[in-house]
Amino acid sequence: MAQIKVNDVTFSYEGSFDDVLKDVNYNIDTDWKLGLIGRNGKGKTTLLNLLMGRYECNKGSISSSTRFDYFPYEISEDDLNKTADELTGKWKPEAESWQILIQMNQIGMDAECLYRPLKTLSFGERTRVMLAVLFAVEGEFLLIDEPTNHLDIEAREAVKNYLSKKKGFILVSHDRDLLDAVCDHVLVLNRQTIEVQTGNFSSWWENKEKADAFAKAENEKHLKEINKLKVAADRAERWADKNEATKIGFNPIKEHDRFMDTRAYIGAKTKKMQSRVKNFEGRIDREIEEKEGLLQDIEKDIRLKVMPLKHHKDVLILAKDLSLQYADAEKPLFENMRFQIRQGDRVVLKGENGCGKSSIIKAILGKAAYEENIPGCENLIVNGTLDVASGLKISYINQDTSFLNGNLKDYCKVHNFDESLFLAILSQLDFSAVQFTKNMEEFSEGQKKKVLIASSLITSAHLYIWDEPLNYIDVFSRMQIEKLILEFKPTMLIVEHDVRFQEKVATDIVEFN
Repeated sequence: MAQIKVNDVTFSYEGSFDDVLKDVNYNIDTDWKLGLIGRNGKGKTTLLNLLMGRYECNKGSISSSTRFDYFPYEISEDDLNKTADELTGKWKPEAESWQILIQMNQIGMDAECLYRPLKTLSFGERTRVMLAVLFAVEGEFLLIDEPTNHLDIEAREAVKNYLSKKKGFILVSHDRDLLDAVCDHVLVLNRQTIEVQTGNFSSWWENKEKADAFAKAENEKHLKEINKLKVAADRAERWADKNEATKIGFNPIKEHDRFMDTRAYIGAKTKKMQSRVKNFEGRIDREIEEKEGLLQDIEKDIRLKVMPLKHHKDVLILAKDLSLQYADAEKPLFENMRFQIRQGDRVVLKGENGCGKSSIIKAILGKAAYEENIPGCENLIVNGTLDVASGLKISYINQDTSFLNGNLKDYCKVHNFDESLFLAILSQLDFSAVQFTKNMEEFSEGQKKKVLIASSLITSAHLYIWDEPLNYIDVFSRMQIEKLILEFKPTMLIVEHDVRFQEKVATDIVEFN
């Protein structure tokens, strides 16, 4: 077992005004199963790249005697025509085929996937092949960056079961179920500090909630004490000023018991009162000092809002004996599907990638004459019944973020959004003021997803259709969105593979067999 030491590391990208990481210090052991947790844009992927030696620290150092390897491996357009076996020389030259085949067996994959062109593999198959290559050689500390994005539940389960039997890695993930199943330590990039803790996400979150409650109580206690001391200091200061004013001039008739030498007594009394004021001020400073930093890492419970519209019909979507087939396909995606969406329902579509979940969404959008062009609708053949309520207004989040470019101001103009309200929603999703000055091409994938979520939230609609909205979204924002949905109860059709999210928000689950 070796140690990785990160000493006082600060890093910012060239031309950027803000530090991605600042004065970072921690030590980790290379046999840990470490979950890396933090909000979007906090520097998780940057930290992995620093460990890989791809970037130079602006300040500080990273020391370790171990070798690192990184998931996912880069895949070019040309690589898609090659097999994973052919690409092993590029990804991990020291790995032997037999070592990879052992790992593929452990992750539940057929050996033939190693010898098929990558373009013929699904996202889940590619992920599992890469993980098999990643773990093929012993003696390395592995950096695994969001392995479950775009994976269906079956593929996520396979990855979860595989990683739970491994050790010696950092896992960046926003999937609470995965973090709980595979991690024995967590490294958390808080708002202002960094902490390393034994346990998984749930144990850390339970400790954090207790620590936050204690910090809030201490903060309240200090605020009350500061207010009491300020009142006492103000009262003592006024007494001192009033007493000092009596030193000069007196009426010998009304104040017959006072003499000139009384001035010395009054001066001494005033000095004593002023000393008491200084004591109060010192205690106030100490209370303020003890209060500082108490709330620096608290995840603020900021309420998001959504304003759903009321439709005149109760049933908004009705599917009976529904089958969908693309014009150039030999057989339907599915047949005899039945479900309905009533007002207030939150229906989750559940099934393997490629089973037709996104195609149902395209069919509904096509029937509803959705204002934006949805690629693929024109080639979709609908058989059976798919009724969409007339005049239905839909707010839609697509999986794709590649079309996001330019600045947020222009984006608001194009979509006719209230700019101040749109930026306020992004602020509540933890965008900093610095992000508002950047072009969206510079955003992380999680930040791009938040732009799409903010776009949906700002749009009043009868039905909110979200297609894998949480890919790359940090765990804190996921919990915010869950609270939003449970509070405002919009009518929704959702494709999302996050098991915890499904458990929290779904009123009904439609399974594809």
